[in-house]
Amino acid sequence: MADRPDDAPIRVLIVDDQEMIRIGYATILGAQPGLEVVGEAGDGRTAVALAARLRPDVVVMDVRMPVLDGIAATRRLAGPGVQDPPRVLVVTTFHLDQQVYEALRAGASGFLLKDAGPAQLVDAVRTVAAGESLLAPAVTQALLGRFAERLLPTPADDDPALASLTPREREVLIAVADGLSNAEIADRLFISHETVKTYVSRILLKLDLRDRVQAVVYAYRSGLVAPGR
Repeated sequence: MADRPDDAPIRVLIVDDQEMIRIGYATILGAQPGLEVVGEAGDGRTAVALAARLRPDVVVMDVRMPVLDGIAATRRLAGPGVQDPPRVLVVTTFHLDQQVYEALRAGASGFLLKDAGPAQLVDAVRTVAAGESLLAPAVTQALLGRFAERLLPTPADDDPALASLTPREREVLIAVADGLSNAEIADRLFISHETVKTYVSRILLKLDLRDRVQAVVYAYRSGLVAPGR
């Protein structure tokens, strides 16, 4: 969605077909300063309609739902060609890794496991609202373990743009592929948070990628990072 004033709360729409989960998320997020739960939906179709009316900054999206599933809803909310999309945080479980793979392609900004703690949920919402994509390391490993064959480099995937990256930009891209946040990358490489943001922006621009989620896939498809490393 469009940029909001710095002092405005992060508007969150919660989408899950289980009422108790929606209540739990709403209770956790609604108690945090700077976060505002603006609506709840029990299926994807309702979520799309509510998002158009409420214009949330972040949609916390379950994958498996009736009427319209989370993947299709994510594509309608944040897929290619969508103007001014919200950030979609997909909440998943290991046995739904096929759906996570498809949600990634549909435009999701981040993934979180359903058994994540309250602090992780809050941090994930703030992270994607700030414009950073988030891949929980455990989700990343589950995805790549199951779909490694789809991510292995092939001659068709060769991209001369990779050669345009500096050694430091390659280090940052590898760290992104490891699922690290900007703060964690800064700690790993002993650089400032702002410097990391600059590097990530340059990488996305050079490789013509939309966000960090696409950068993770690119890192594996290009052969820069090997599945199971």
